[in-house]
Amino acid sequence: MNIEEAKEQFIQIWGTWGTNWGINRTMAQIHALLLSSTEALCTEDIMQQLNISRSNANTNIHELLNWGLIFKEVKTGDRKEYFSAEKDIWQMSLKIIKERKKRELDNVQKNLQQITEKTTINKKSSNDLAFIQMVEEMEMLIQIINTFFSKIEQVDRTWIDKKLLKFLMS
Repeated sequence: MNIEEAKEQFIQIWGTWGTNWGINRTMAQIHALLLSSTEALCTEDIMQQLNISRSNANTNIHELLNWGLIFKEVKTGDRKEYFSAEKDIWQMSLKIIKERKKRELDNVQKNLQQITEKTTINKKSSNDLAFIQMVEEMEMLIQIINTFFSKIEQVDRTWIDKKLLKFLMS
């Protein structure tokens, strides 16, 4: 397999995998294309290489910018906007975790809190008590996950590389 075939396979794999972590296939494929490119690409380059429409490209580029996974670049004398991806895989992963936490966990946690605050229970009903206990346990789990993610964001990467990975691999 030559490098171009490998890049194409990477783009397809990343597109499929992206759907598993909450983004659409095209958004993930644009991200993979920019990750695998050594040069910043304009919208037309992205459209041509992925065979997608301008509106599809623009929508997904905008969303990748919102996630902080890609950046605009300016080329002197050129009116086109160019885009490049965050190449530091650790930083990229942190941005994905942070965005998913914001979009998913924070919302679920807020909704679970509303349920426990607004629900009146019959203290004598074992069903009511069991339900509230289950919701509170879910809240606690989400709080633990949120705390873990917050700590991961603060951890020095060298510590992860040296200590945590060594621990996990042993």
